[in-house]
Amino acid sequence: MTRRAYLLAHPAGHSLSPRMHGAAFEVLGLEATYEALDVPPARLAEVVAGLRLDPDFLGANVTTPHKLAVLVLLDELTEAARAVGAVNTVVPRGGRLVGDNTDVAGFAASLVGAGFRAGGGHAVLLGAGGAANAVAYALARLGVPTVVASRRAEAAAELVAALRPVARGLEAVAAADLPRALAGAALLVNATTVGMAGGPAPGELPLGVDVGLLPPGALVNDLVYNPRVTPLLAAAKARGLATLDGLPMLVEQGAASLRLWTGLEPPLEAMRAAVGA
Repeated sequence: MTRRAYLLAHPAGHSLSPRMHGAAFEVLGLEATYEALDVPPARLAEVVAGLRLDPDFLGANVTTPHKLAVLVLLDELTEAARAVGAVNTVVPRGGRLVGDNTDVAGFAASLVGAGFRAGGGHAVLLGAGGAANAVAYALARLGVPTVVASRRAEAAAELVAALRPVARGLEAVAAADLPRALAGAALLVNATTVGMAGGPAPGELPLGVDVGLLPPGALVNDLVYNPRVTPLLAAAKARGLATLDGLPMLVEQGAASLRLWTGLEPPLEAMRAAVGA
C-alpha cells in the first residue's frame, strides 16, 4: 500500500518539499509519495474533505495562502497551532484531521543553526500572515523583543493582539516607521512572499525595506527559499550583513512534520542534500 502526502499551496510549482520528503521516504524505506497540489482558495474545503476520506492519506503540509483558512476545516488543533493561530501540518488520526504547526520549532532551529542568540537586540518581522504568526511566537519564546510591520498596519496590529495572551515583547508598527525599527535591530525576518519566484513581486524588497539602516552585526533572514538569494538577501550581502535563506527552516519544519506522520526519526542529512541546504 502506497501512502500519500501532500503540500497544499497556491501557487505550488516553486516548492522543494516533494524532493525533500521523497528523499526522506527513500532513506526510511517507506512506500509513500509526496505531491505539491496547487489549491486555489475556493477549492481548499473540497480538497481537505477529500483527504479526510482517503484511507491512504499520510499527512499534509500547508503553506501560503492557506495556513489560516485551513484552521476551521480541521477536527482538532494542537497547542502550538492554537497559540499561533495557523496550521502548516495536517496529521490524520483515526479518521480525524489534526492541525499542528511545526514552523515554530523549524524557525527556532534554523536561527540556532545560524549562530543567532537572544540578547543582542530586537527583531524586525515583515509580514502578518501564517508564517509571520509562527515566527513572532517563536521569537517570543526565545525571549527576543520583536517589532512587526506589514503592508497593512492593521494586519500587524491584529497579529500582535492575537498573540498577546501567549507571547510577550511584540509591538506592531506602520511601514512608515520601519527606519526607526531597523536601527539597533539584531535580526530582520521576511515572512512575506515578496521576492519569491513565481510570486506576485519576485524582484522587489518587502515593504521597500532599506537594509542599510541595520547595524553591521545584524542577521537578515528571508523565509523565501526560491530563489535562494532573494532581492532582500542580495541587498543584505551587498551591505556586508550576515544572511540566512529559507532552506534551513524548510528542512527543520519538514523534519518535524515527518516525525508526526510516521513516528520515525527523519534523515536530516538526506533531506538537506536533496534541497541543497
